[in-house]
Amino acid sequence: MDVLSDAITVMRTGRPHSGLTDKLAPWGMRFPPAPGAGFHIVLRGSCWLLPPGDAPPVRLGVGDVVLLPSGRGFALADSLETGLIDVVITDGGLLPAQRDATLLTGSPGGEVTTMLCGAYQLNQARPHPLLAALPEVVHLPARVGHHPALRSLIDLLGAELTERRLGSDAATPALLDTLLLYILRAFFEETACAATGGWAAALGDPVVTTALSEIHADPAHPWTVEELGARAGLSRAAFARRFTTLVGQPPLGYLTWWRMTTAGRLLRESDAPLHRIAQQVGYLSEFAFAKAFKREYGLSPGRYRDQRRAGRPDGQQDGQYDGRCSGPALAADG
Repeated sequence: MDVLSDAITVMRTGRPHSGLTDKLAPWGMRFPPAPGAGFHIVLRGSCWLLPPGDAPPVRLGVGDVVLLPSGRGFALADSLETGLIDVVITDGGLLPAQRDATLLTGSPGGEVTTMLCGAYQLNQARPHPLLAALPEVVHLPARVGHHPALRSLIDLLGAELTERRLGSDAATPALLDTLLLYILRAFFEETACAATGGWAAALGDPVVTTALSEIHADPAHPWTVEELGARAGLSRAAFARRFTTLVGQPPLGYLTWWRMTTAGRLLRESDAPLHRIAQQVGYLSEFAFAKAFKREYGLSPGRYRDQRRAGRPDGQQDGQYDGRCSGPALAADG
């Protein structure tokens, strides 16, 4: 698998959710923090996104796509002059924290904004650096001729949510998974040319991407800096400098991090014995693996597995925003 696909795979903790919603102005909603990543796509009308922190508001028009990868709180409103209602999440959908719910429902005759909203449950406790380096707001404005595959995918997803047909239960989560990849792919393609460092530049660098692909394809291989450099076509020293500058850590440091991240996922998702997991991530003995794992996670592999199975899985918690800006009648689980 490639780096982007792997990064999403190791962070995923559950099924994505999505829904279509029609909002009548005036409306304004303030969402609480959440451990996942939410997305919003304007299909009709317009609205304002109020990002977390001190970032300036972002106007969203028809066709605009926005991804909020960090899980921090934010707000959506039809206008910057509209007040905001704090919302809470229940099994039935969004409910206002205050008694006055008028800013959730709007007024008859108000301007209509139709949105496709959704969320991905991600383990933010150990984010892949590729996703951790994303800005608070990934905004892809609608522009003629840009990212036609993404636009086609949005149309397909909207059609499945508008009219549920045979196979929708299988098609919707598959389309949602693909949507996240397409959004991130579009972002990195747009930023790679101008980037001089970081993961956007790394993904556009053939030397670094070759080394990353080798590591991800076979993390159990006893990689050395010399061998990775040779595979990428550079000397050991030149390769190490280039990799460290763009990725943010030395090649073998990233290799160890990826091995431990992969091991954590295998411990959570499989019943494989520890010695087999150790072999899958490049350790000849269970003891050496356990020592490296404890150094990384602060507890033994066995205890890590027991804790994850005894308690709540990493990911979305009760009462937190799950990306659906619609009410109970319009929300649709993917």
